[in-house]
Amino acid sequence: MEKKEEAKKFLKAIGMPVRQQSDVCAYSLLALADIKPEDEWDQATNKPLRIHDILKFTENVYGVQYAENSRETFRKVALHYFYIAAIIDYNTTATNSPNYKYNLTPEALKLIRSLNSDTWEKELAEFVAKNKMLKELLASKKHLAMLPVKINNSDYQFSPGKHNQLQKAIIEEFAPRFAPSSECLYVGDTVQKNLVKLEEKLGLLGFTITQHDIMPDVVLYRSDKDWLYFIEAVTSVGPMSPKRKMDLLDMTKDVKSPKIFITAFLDFKTYKRFADSLAWDTEVWIAELPDHMIHLNGDKFLGPR
Repeated sequence: MEKKEEAKKFLKAIGMPVRQQSDVCAYSLLALADIKPEDEWDQATNKPLRIHDILKFTENVYGVQYAENSRETFRKVALHYFYIAAIIDYNTTATNSPNYKYNLTPEALKLIRSLNSDTWEKELAEFVAKNKMLKELLASKKHLAMLPVKINNSDYQFSPGKHNQLQKAIIEEFAPRFAPSSECLYVGDTVQKNLVKLEEKLGLLGFTITQHDIMPDVVLYRSDKDWLYFIEAVTSVGPMSPKRKMDLLDMTKDVKSPKIFITAFLDFKTYKRFADSLAWDTEVWIAELPDHMIHLNGDKFLGPR
């Protein structure tokens, strides 16, 4: 087995995610251990290297050339995760310094030197016991970062991120203020697209949804007024533009309930970026100003207060 594949075997064994079993990561490990194609793993050393040194080692020893502008890829894809997994340590030089160096931890060096030897399994078990597998560590961090949200009196969790942070605000802040006693008929998640989708209720209201239709981010239904709220949660793309509104009207042409079209933003700054692309006869809600709405509907609300 060639050294690159053996390096990937090592990374897989210690629990690195699939992306951290790539060629970039394998060559980084080989360079840090100074393992050449003809070397045995017990010859691994621990000389601190810059990313530039890793690139040159890969080119000179393995004949694979990476451009200098790929240094950030090596840093983010390989070295960042190597540090989390206790494979490497940093020196004290600032990270933006060209002299910033990385070196193997003593524990990782010991394990690397045992690869393909009779002591490999024992050393691996000790390393894993001491250093939590990175996949488990990242999974636990992701679990802690999940956004709990109560939808229709049931507990759910949104995956982390600004978009879901805004959807959480729509359900917990917007709905009680402007859609009281409403039911959430649909809301997606950046990971689980149809987190809540009440198909029977949507069907009774006249929805016929095909796989080609793109639902609004959140659909609320207020039964006491028979109102439907179509809400787009916008952090970077997808406001309630004239085209988007027409597409939704076409998709819901058989729905008889009155429809309210809303674009939600996390903050006023983001709203200003999209203000000139919003459709007339729609509404705007901004999470940082939760008690107010902006009405883009002509003279409907014109008059003294």
